[in-house]
Amino acid sequence: MEIKRAYRFRFYPTPEQEVMLARTFGCARFAYNHMLRLRTDAWFKEQKKVGYHETSAALTALKKQPEFAWLNEVSSVPVQQALRHLQTAFGNFFAKRAQYPTFKSKHDRQAAEYTSSAFKWDGKTLKLAKMDAPLAIRWSRTLPKAAKLTTATVSKDAAGRYFVSLLCNDTVEVKPAVVGKIGIDLGLTHFAIFSTGEKVAAPNTFRKNEAQLVKLQRRLAKKQKGSKNRIKAACKVARLHAKTADARKDFLHKLSTRLVNENQVIAVESLAVANMKKNHCLAKSISDAGWAEFVRQLAYKSRWYGRELVGIDRWYPSSKRCSDCGYTTVNMPLKVREWTCPECGSTHDRDINAARNILAAGLAVSALGESVNPVGI
Repeated sequence: MEIKRAYRFRFYPTPEQEVMLARTFGCARFAYNHMLRLRTDAWFKEQKKVGYHETSAALTALKKQPEFAWLNEVSSVPVQQALRHLQTAFGNFFAKRAQYPTFKSKHDRQAAEYTSSAFKWDGKTLKLAKMDAPLAIRWSRTLPKAAKLTTATVSKDAAGRYFVSLLCNDTVEVKPAVVGKIGIDLGLTHFAIFSTGEKVAAPNTFRKNEAQLVKLQRRLAKKQKGSKNRIKAACKVARLHAKTADARKDFLHKLSTRLVNENQVIAVESLAVANMKKNHCLAKSISDAGWAEFVRQLAYKSRWYGRELVGIDRWYPSSKRCSDCGYTTVNMPLKVREWTCPECGSTHDRDINAARNILAAGLAVSALGESVNPVGI
């Protein structure tokens, strides 16, 4: 199966490369923000549509002006790509997939995208345009043999770490079929409960670092704005956030890979995570769990490796239905963790019973097309 795949590596720039990257990030950010203002003013003040080609022409004219001559000091490719990203952002907005584009800040994550014409790749080293030496990349894994790189995106996060993401063509082989089938019920105390009876504890990556984060944020709030000490304190906060995000991502990737390797059919309940976050008592824990990212990983890994992922409608009464006889109780508050079926007398763990019902519904959708309001993931 031919796919586009990105490989992300950390690298350590030299002082000269740091200066050039800072200029490149700044020029790309300026082009994005300037053209966003141009397009916004053209529409709201003159009712005039401005697209990518108009912004590209405006950028060319801008570079010819003496006060903006500094735009020519960096590679033109990342600056031009910023306009393409702006066009994509407007496309997502008009398709109702995202909110209206917002201005980029120098305090957030910085990124610059280089196409194949703006870098040199010899299979071992990567050299960007306007730089004298290749990047000192830490190759944590091996790229595919004869990989043809199409883009190289260089980024710097709020913690001051530099990364390069290499997009290339890759071939993924379908994994051999297995007999395993599993239903997954997602929760907070336990991150995932399987139809096999296994319960996976929630990693609680944010909760574990919350006390330390509060301490660092209080120190940051007391620093004078614009001072070097405030910059150092902000970097410490960003590093702790990065540590939390990395730990969560590592947990989700390991669990999703394991499930895809062991099971041919995976059934999971479709959850409206954005709506669930409106409950302020649970919003922090739901965000910390990373349910949406977990399902996203299951979706693309299942597609790559020939597995079947089935989504069950969020209104399916998985917790209130007896997995043995099919009896459905009327009410079941969240505080009820175990219950006995009045029809057949079976005693159920609420979450394991829900996972078994999710698996049964998923198999019905997969094999017989039963009506359980399946949702495509």
